[in-house]
Amino acid sequence: MIGVASPSALLAQQAQIFATQPLFILPEQVASLWQSPRDVWTYAEVAAEVTALRGLYAGAGYRHGHRVALMLENRPDHFIHWLALNGLGVSVVPLNPDATGPELAWMLHHAGACLVVALPHRLPQVSGHGIAAIGAGDAPPPAPASLAQVEPGECALIYTSGTTGRPKGCLLSDHYFLTWGLCYGAQPAPIALQAGQERLMTPLPAFHVNAMGNSFMGMLATGGAQVIVDRFHPRSWWAMAQATKATCFHYLGVMPAILLSLPEGPQDRAHHFRFGFGGGVHPDHHAAFETRFGVPLLEGWAMTETGGACLLVSASAPRHVGTRSLGRASRPGPAMETRLIDDAGRDVEQGKPGELLVRAKGDDPRSGLFSGYLNDPVATAAIWAGGWLHTGDIMRQGLDGTLHFADRKKNMIRRSGENISALEVEGVLNAHPMVAQAAVVAADDPIREEEVMAIIVPKPGADEAALAHDLLAHVAARLAYFKVPGFVVFRDALPVTSTQKVRKADLGELSRQPMEDARAHDLRIQKQALRKAAGL
Repeated sequence: MIGVASPSALLAQQAQIFATQPLFILPEQVASLWQSPRDVWTYAEVAAEVTALRGLYAGAGYRHGHRVALMLENRPDHFIHWLALNGLGVSVVPLNPDATGPELAWMLHHAGACLVVALPHRLPQVSGHGIAAIGAGDAPPPAPASLAQVEPGECALIYTSGTTGRPKGCLLSDHYFLTWGLCYGAQPAPIALQAGQERLMTPLPAFHVNAMGNSFMGMLATGGAQVIVDRFHPRSWWAMAQATKATCFHYLGVMPAILLSLPEGPQDRAHHFRFGFGGGVHPDHHAAFETRFGVPLLEGWAMTETGGACLLVSASAPRHVGTRSLGRASRPGPAMETRLIDDAGRDVEQGKPGELLVRAKGDDPRSGLFSGYLNDPVATAAIWAGGWLHTGDIMRQGLDGTLHFADRKKNMIRRSGENISALEVEGVLNAHPMVAQAAVVAADDPIREEEVMAIIVPKPGADEAALAHDLLAHVAARLAYFKVPGFVVFRDALPVTSTQKVRKADLGELSRQPMEDARAHDLRIQKQALRKAAGL
């Protein structure tokens, strides 16, 4: 048990135990990029900086009921300001540096932020919105007298990416963040975090809950260090890992694919990694990565809304490598419960796909999960319908109880009674040598309800008509005929959110009338020919 009430209190406790151990480490390349005069911060040094900064904020009148926005990238400053404010009961609002001006203005005012703290070169982005903005090293201005309606124990307000409209503000408590540390620290081998010895290397952004919750709280709770990388650098990844003596890393699915594409060499095994922990590795890459680099990739699942209270991870054997396995709900850590349901809300048979529902086990099903959406009781009630958190993710359960990810519910295409995962089809399309990027969505079809439509960003020099037919053959050779795109539409770029997720909601008009687009190709007749050729 952690035995404290907040992340700032946990830092104070751990600084007594691990005073001289590093809490933050910057690889030489990153320290040089950021012109940082130091590359290591010990627990005692961070605690001292947090205490001093907390005094400045307190002297300026900041207290519970204020929210302060942070645009400090992945740097130690982000965590130091967060913990200093947390010690005063002030909630932080992490901001994505890639957000547009209108997006920032909306979030700042929706959150009721009274101050923005940013890196000096980011100040132009956060200024002009009617909210005071200062540099990371500046003294805070006097706090406003007005206070927001902030519940006791609120630690942070983190906005979702908003793939289907305005982002929602997830209210996250001190207990929420401490639960991340509890869950991560409880996991068995090959995770089995060793007190005071781990060094977790992550390029993931600090404005996202993975870096703030899973990575940082996991290390803070066990006396480990966070090796901070500004972003993913594939060609220097292994050199940075070796130089910093990193023992584990966090990843997104694209990272293993890129690392596998690099030439083999002695650097492939010249590291201290015991495991990688992330999500979305392509099934074709999973075993190949582990064989080449000698490190297991542990696929995990969580949402900003679930936090560590309902974290899934494929740590325990059998891991079912290459099957999008996420382990069992009975994993060590805070007890959780799961259900898989169909569209009518009925539990599905084992082995059948269904939407994942989760909750904490015990008297309080929301313990350790998010506290709700800011100013949106309707959406909060909807996600908690029936006393279970509805994740919107489709999974299936194997005979041994292991959960396997299928796709997002809104990413499923219903064609002639068949449920088709857009993610699966996208993975095949993206493997084609002339495809730069692919998105798969449902197109209206009066006969089959929905048809598979692929929106493709081609690589330079592609003949679009020829490529459309080649993609049909490419997918048909790898997937069942009904998963083959019936429509292929070409684009120069896809609309994306500030976190680079495809904004599929912006493709809605195209989905309704695909053939009204000049760059659309109707392949439904050829697709039906595949069905006949298969004797179906």
